[in-house]
Amino acid sequence: MSFSARHLTVTVDGGKQILKDVSFGVPEKSLIAVIGPSGSGKSTLLKALTGYRPADQGEVLYDNRNLYKQFAELRQRIGLVPQDDILHKELTVKKALKYAAKLRFPADTTAAERDARIDEVLRELKLDIHKDKKVTSLSGGQRKRVSVALELLTKPSLIFLDEPTSGLDPGMDRDVMQLLRGLADDGRTVLVVTHSVAELAICDKLLVMAPGGAVAYFGPPEEALNFFGYDSWADVFSAFENYRDYDWAGRWKGSQHYQMYAADIDAVAPQSVHMPPPQAMKPPKPQGWGSQLLTLIRRYVAVIASDKGFLALTVILPAVLGAVSLLIDHNRGLLVNPVNPRTGVHVPNGTATTVLLILAVGACFAGAANSVRELIKERVIYERERATGLSRSAYLMSKVVVLGAVTVLQGLMVGLIGFSSREIPDKGVVLGNATLVELCLPIMALGFTSMMVGLVISSLVKTAEKTMPLLVMFAIIQVVFTGCLFTLNGTVGVNQFSYLMPSRWAVGVAGATLDFNNIAPNTDDPGKTDPLWNHTATAWTVDMFALIVLGVICGFLVARFLRRHEPEVMRK
Repeated sequence: MSFSARHLTVTVDGGKQILKDVSFGVPEKSLIAVIGPSGSGKSTLLKALTGYRPADQGEVLYDNRNLYKQFAELRQRIGLVPQDDILHKELTVKKALKYAAKLRFPADTTAAERDARIDEVLRELKLDIHKDKKVTSLSGGQRKRVSVALELLTKPSLIFLDEPTSGLDPGMDRDVMQLLRGLADDGRTVLVVTHSVAELAICDKLLVMAPGGAVAYFGPPEEALNFFGYDSWADVFSAFENYRDYDWAGRWKGSQHYQMYAADIDAVAPQSVHMPPPQAMKPPKPQGWGSQLLTLIRRYVAVIASDKGFLALTVILPAVLGAVSLLIDHNRGLLVNPVNPRTGVHVPNGTATTVLLILAVGACFAGAANSVRELIKERVIYERERATGLSRSAYLMSKVVVLGAVTVLQGLMVGLIGFSSREIPDKGVVLGNATLVELCLPIMALGFTSMMVGLVISSLVKTAEKTMPLLVMFAIIQVVFTGCLFTLNGTVGVNQFSYLMPSRWAVGVAGATLDFNNIAPNTDDPGKTDPLWNHTATAWTVDMFALIVLGVICGFLVARFLRRHEPEVMRK
């Protein structure tokens, strides 16, 4: 598969060009290396060549087909290995490839055909002896081979790699480059962006980018140093740094090397290229939405099951959070109005709201903690799988199903620990005698909605380190707006803002069951009751409905935010 880039230009805000009129052509069955100093546009060029960030001007042609216009047809023929591993490291090599094959292969592919292709790729890359090892136990070079194996499953004609030797020692650097040389010799076209210059001699062509995003050289690697007039690449890169205002692109276009290796590509006008009719190549029928969802759920469950630490925390966290509520003195922690032993009259029970506050905050924290890192840690994997045809909604739904089940069970545990050992009303307002279930339901729903808020946070942040401060801030805000610390009803502005908080509605649901307007009346204005705490089936239902609606809104927001992490050509 041959490809050519024609007059690629990328302009960012402010009119600054970070890629300037880049043109080059690559024949079939060749290995091309792209090098250049920092700020030379290598990553931008790779994104333009793969459609992740299309160029503002120019075209990318694969076998004379426009990538940007026919991305859906061409994406299965293009492999991309990003700098970060596109693997779930908790899985074994073969299991990771098995799930990837299930998602990427056409819908009519049988399990036997997928297994045969996986075994073939493992043998080709000499990974068959490591197939039963967890990815996390492999060396850096071996993990990179597994990433390449994942891309080879669909037999792409063209493979891009972004700094595959980054962080590897010289021996592994050579092994990876020789692997790429072998892939090219087997009939593929391979383009690798790299900082390493030790193994450039095994490449067929070398593309050197100058500061500012212009081409400084394109041709055989053995002629490159002579073209620049230096003895080493260190000297070339120093020249780039010391003479940043020099017209490196003009020097290249005025050279004999340009006439030999790039003039014919640059001279062809994009509109003059013959384009085959769209029906000439139909993409294979992808996996259906339901099949993708089932595969994603199975993979996610397998990832969670292999993480013993997460499983232990899943059980310990709600147990501890629920047990904290038991520290409140049992006699003063009744969830009904206690009776004055002298007068025989029911009196307000202020500690009941404290118990519910602890349980609500525990459910909030557990739910959000489950999901707050899930999307950010898989962002590179999602970006790549989305480019190969993964359904965004199926991916999101797999997270909701698995994390939702875990979080709901945690909420049930928190509720059972917090409520079962205390005196509660004999009858609820909705489920009758099943008062314990009626009290556990808002805690479970609160955990689920908080889990959805965690997904929103995870879809917004750029690094995993930023999730923890936001998680703490979310938990603190929920404490303030539960309505248990101070009266919210009647406080203009604050009360309306509290309606955006999941904990406000969850406490409202439980408060309706426990009749908080009598247990913890408004001391500032005894005649003013909180409508969310009315001891009626209507108040209970409205509160629960609002809590669920907040979760649905969060799901919609996550789906929208996920679009930012997809190839830009798909969004257009």
